[in-house]
Amino acid sequence: MIHEELQKLEKLSVQVTKKVEALTAENELLNARLMELEKQLQERDVTLDNFKNKIKISNIVENRPVNPEDTGEMSDLINSYIQEIDQLIAYLSE
Repeated sequence: MIHEELQKLEKLSVQVTKKVEALTAENELLNARLMELEKQLQERDVTLDNFKNKIKISNIVENRPVNPEDTGEMSDLINSYIQEIDQLIAYLSE
């Protein structure tokens, strides 16, 4: 009787172990997919921001009025571009 119960528990243990392994594998796949989708979303956000900046720059170039809020943002963006260019120049001159 006890031997049979132990065998049943052993079978259940094996089943649980297999299920846990399957769920762990599925979780890893889902996490990888989530990271991939988050990366795509981040890339699209960057693309969208760049597109918005191009519109703002084209408005400035065409002497169209730009919102006062956008002026400060554009100034910050231009300054960050200048800093990035300076860093690239420093890197290339090494």
